[in-house]
Amino acid sequence: MRLGVMIGAERGDIARKVNKLVSDIEWAESAGMDTAWMPQVPNDFDCLTMVALMAAHTSKIELGTAVVPLQAQHPIALARQALSVHAMAGGRLALGVGPSHHWIVRDMLGIPYEKPAAYTRDYLEVLNKALAGPGDVDVENGTFSVHNPTVLGAQSPLPVLVAALGPVMLQIAGERADGTVLWMADEKAIGEHIAPKINKAAAEAGRPAPRIVAGIPVCLCADSEIEAAKERANRILAEAETSPNYQRLLDRGDARDVGDLCAAGDSEQILRRFQRFADAGVTDLSVRLLPIGENRDELIASKYRTREVIAELAKAVR
Repeated sequence: MRLGVMIGAERGDIARKVNKLVSDIEWAESAGMDTAWMPQVPNDFDCLTMVALMAAHTSKIELGTAVVPLQAQHPIALARQALSVHAMAGGRLALGVGPSHHWIVRDMLGIPYEKPAAYTRDYLEVLNKALAGPGDVDVENGTFSVHNPTVLGAQSPLPVLVAALGPVMLQIAGERADGTVLWMADEKAIGEHIAPKINKAAAEAGRPAPRIVAGIPVCLCADSEIEAAKERANRILAEAETSPNYQRLLDRGDARDVGDLCAAGDSEQILRRFQRFADAGVTDLSVRLLPIGENRDELIASKYRTREVIAELAKAVR
């Protein structure tokens, strides 16, 4: 199992956030992390643009998006942007995409959120054709009528990963993508629901075994602080739990909230949790550092302690 870290979506003024992102990605590469994942938060930086910035400050680490909402731009436009970033990164982009949620697409963007699975299937048909260029992108399906020439093409493989939670989306991800990017999925949900379905779909479509990228919060702390870590996770990361998509996914596992997903405790406890995810079929774990403390200095110290341990654990889980 490969170990990566989530970077971005931090509070603060723009200049400070940019400098912090650069500092964090430089640490991730120097620490030997396999991957770094940039979430797309509705009110924050464009994640693909930030991946291009991270690429300029690194040379080895894989850089992923987790995830780009499909409804926000045409598949030709996304393919053009992704191929541009992939070239800038020297072939290190992993493009995570997904149909997002009703409260983002419908309520915030004012775009209809109807039949997201069918839309994703049609979108991927165009996107995959465009990423396979250069050449003519000629696709007619239920959503798109595209006849667009392109001179762009990836010099090295550009994996496309789809945020897939339910059976239909997992079928689509297995058949038409290189894997899935997850949030709010515990070991049971992955081992009994996600991994079997996406692996079966990929095998039946004659595709390689898919990547399964699972995101979880992690906090290095004493046993007496574990509940505080879970409470903080629920306080700062719980917005997504209101989504019906995530609620259905939680119902398939043992976790009831994001606090239950948190790997908290000493290094041995964290490693055991990582190993359970690996045993469930996770190929890539994406760590969301979760510091705890009563003030800024304590939070910063907690973050640094956690990430130092994560860097050591990366060697143990490979």
